[in-house]
Amino acid sequence: MTITLRKYTLNDLDELVKLGDNSNIAMFMMNRFPHPYTKEKGIEFINLALTHNPAQLMVIDLNGKFIGAIGVHPMEDVFSFNAELGYWLGEEYWEKGYANQALKLMIDYVFRNFKISRIFLRIFSNNKASLKLAEKTGFKLEAKFEKTVCKNGELLDEFVYAIRK
Repeated sequence: MTITLRKYTLNDLDELVKLGDNSNIAMFMMNRFPHPYTKEKGIEFINLALTHNPAQLMVIDLNGKFIGAIGVHPMEDVFSFNAELGYWLGEEYWEKGYANQALKLMIDYVFRNFKISRIFLRIFSNNKASLKLAEKTGFKLEAKFEKTVCKNGELLDEFVYAIRK
């Protein structure tokens, strides 16, 4: 089974909403990730994704099927050679190696298409799978901030992992 990354189309809306409307995904995401995930929010997100050139927000595609999302967020000003990377997969696709493949593809894509020398991940301490995945894909732990994230009323630690060109 082949993972690819591609640009969004409006045809991705139904799967985006179906897979994204999941509290088990939202618990690991920033609060701006909508929960519940509505069609209106999905349309807004796809339209935003289509404004970037080169693409910054992409579909994780498994043999032509939307299974998740991945995005790079270039920083500005004195941090302009850095970019934050974020991703999520539909729960039914967890623990199958797809996130690992998608991260490797995105790292390569970012270093080829942006003037970026460092890509970083910010991972909440309750997301054990992403902590393991970061190291598996070559990211190095740069920092741990204690009790800096408040998610669903719980204070969590934040881990910052980075990979360099």
